[in-house]
Amino acid sequence: MAEVLDITTEEQAAIRSAYEDMIASLRTPFSQEDREQMDRAFKLANYAHRHQRRKSEEPYIFHPIAVARICAEEIGLGPTAICAALLHDVVEDTPVTIEELQDEFGERIAQMVNGLTKLDSAYQSESKQAENFKKVLSTLIVDVRIVLIKMADRLHNMRTIKSMPEHKQLKIAAETSYIYAPLAHRLGLYNFRSEFLDLCMKVLERDEYNAVARKLQETKAAREKYIESFIAPLRSKLDELGYPYRIFGRPKSIYSIANKIKKKQVPFEQIYDLFAVRVILDVPREKEKLAAWATYSAITDAYQAVPSRLKDWITIPKSNGYESLHTTVVGPGARFVEVQIRSERMNEIAERGFAAHWKYKGVTNQRDVYEQWFESVRDILENPNSDTVQFLGDFRANSFFNEEVYVYTPDGDMKALPKGSTALDFAFSVHSMVGYHCQSILCDERIVPMSYELRNGDRLKVNTNPHQKPNPNWLDMVKTGKAKAKIRQALKEEKRQQGELAKEALHRKLKKLHVEDEKAAVETIARHFTEGSHVDLFYEIGQETLQISQVLKPFTVEHGKLVLAAPPASNGQPHVQEKDADSRSRRSGANRPKGTTRLLINGEPGDQLEYTMASCCNPVQGDQVFAYLTSNAGLKIHRVICPNAENLMANYDYRIMKAEWVSTSEHSFVAELKLTGLDSGKGVIERISHEITHLDLDIRSFNIAAESGTFTARISLLVRNTDQLRLATRALQNLDNVSTVSRVE
Repeated sequence: MAEVLDITTEEQAAIRSAYEDMIASLRTPFSQEDREQMDRAFKLANYAHRHQRRKSEEPYIFHPIAVARICAEEIGLGPTAICAALLHDVVEDTPVTIEELQDEFGERIAQMVNGLTKLDSAYQSESKQAENFKKVLSTLIVDVRIVLIKMADRLHNMRTIKSMPEHKQLKIAAETSYIYAPLAHRLGLYNFRSEFLDLCMKVLERDEYNAVARKLQETKAAREKYIESFIAPLRSKLDELGYPYRIFGRPKSIYSIANKIKKKQVPFEQIYDLFAVRVILDVPREKEKLAAWATYSAITDAYQAVPSRLKDWITIPKSNGYESLHTTVVGPGARFVEVQIRSERMNEIAERGFAAHWKYKGVTNQRDVYEQWFESVRDILENPNSDTVQFLGDFRANSFFNEEVYVYTPDGDMKALPKGSTALDFAFSVHSMVGYHCQSILCDERIVPMSYELRNGDRLKVNTNPHQKPNPNWLDMVKTGKAKAKIRQALKEEKRQQGELAKEALHRKLKKLHVEDEKAAVETIARHFTEGSHVDLFYEIGQETLQISQVLKPFTVEHGKLVLAAPPASNGQPHVQEKDADSRSRRSGANRPKGTTRLLINGEPGDQLEYTMASCCNPVQGDQVFAYLTSNAGLKIHRVICPNAENLMANYDYRIMKAEWVSTSEHSFVAELKLTGLDSGKGVIERISHEITHLDLDIRSFNIAAESGTFTARISLLVRNTDQLRLATRALQNLDNVSTVSRVE
């Protein structure tokens, strides 16, 4: 420790204390040899990070220790993973090399740290974030602990995100919501998933988050009183069963509650399922099912059950290993209350996901619930030429679904697929070649379209034809990432074969032009015409969409290399190639009326740049926003909760720029509201129009349709800021016969 520099004596003591607390939190037994190895890992990490501090100004080593503690305490990983967690940043951020780690700690720990190390900055990719995540995911089939450590790393970063600048917070939160929350869900880390989504909402939708958090705090006492009144009649009935148990109420996450408010279009006061009651039984594995159903019977003897809300994940667990029996009953005051029944083993798997599942592997004859998913991830990773951004989309499709549908093969084997999956998804789930050559599909002995949406209990048979091949329309028929990846792979291979002659012709032409490095030349041409895709380039030449003379026209050969020809100089000024987001965005604001600056973009007045409001989310002054540099339309200003925001910030970090409003009331913005309500005949349009006129707002468009005694209206308004929009929303909400008013995202 004497070698540690730039750290005070008090900080050294705090570091040692944090490390010892982490060791004490280990749930798995470890030997003296394990302890010595963890101590060596800690000392190396402490020394390697000795000059580094986090944005919060605390010594950097606190971060690896915190990550290791999450791995130990909240996931239940053992000493080897703890060493890797302590060392996870040393190769990326310090002079320590993988080879040195291998010499000191062995191949396994070195391999884990390597999997956690980001790609070198020299690595060229359209989306380095996607490439890095793909690298981490590829370790799933090697050692799942690497991904679990990465999850712990991201969780600690999210817990300490307040010390980061706001625009950095937005990027990190969007990436977490887009990538890490689905992964946590798929690995059964429900606590991680809930905390990820809550912390992301705190950054991306802070007003809504704070409003729900405040309401929860205000109603806490009343909620706890209600939970106790609900549980009291159950205790005697559960005692009679004779099973050891725990029963308690647990509040639902802020994200979950806010989501219900948004979906149901009702105020907080009308959301009654703010909590769930959980019964955890301490029984042997062989008695779990019997005890769970006996408990269900006791609860439904005390309270009326809501049959449509019974969910049995004990008989058929979720594909990520989750087991529980959920029911909803009518509690005191006619409130619906969700009750979750599970054993201690089931609860541990629900709390700690994959790591807890692995603890029980081999102890019982429990099926390996993760193997099928690993297989599908392997299938997506298999294609070496797959676009990484597309890969992330496919991965999300394979991961982030709350509900599943259970269908059967002709032999009676059950397959679990995401709800909304189609018959063609089923064909690919059987085997890639079955999907490729799928000609028709029978469901319960009748032919159904490939786009048929699967239902629980369907029994399917796939008829194949060796001459059948995927076509582009198939991509619109499937939902699962595996099917999408395999169809794209087949289409790309078809294109590749059709472009072989064009490839030879282009290489002959390059040779004729005395180009020495033909491979680099093709790369240059592909980047210019087909966003880097060689397959698309050769295919388009083969289909005569592009001519060889056309693709070579923008280039010239200099010293045996193909280079982009410089455009003619303008007004005697040399051409300067722009290299970064700032320089590319410094253009004339010709497409936008000049006037008072409305935005600061990267700290500079927005009227010096070319920007427009994104039509996908129509930002209004006061919204949390960011700027995105498009490839051909200048800067677009998006709301941070725009439907496209997560994808843009998670995949194209380098194109994101900080944007913030400058207070002004001289400009108007378009905002669209959706209204629903009872159709009372004449006067609905008049009342709505009168209220808007009374607020002194202009209507850009007004569409209304009535059906079965209800109406739905969409109104585009010109407003000056979010305060004015909120005022309009409240006023319209208060009109007779208007049920809901929501902003169209």
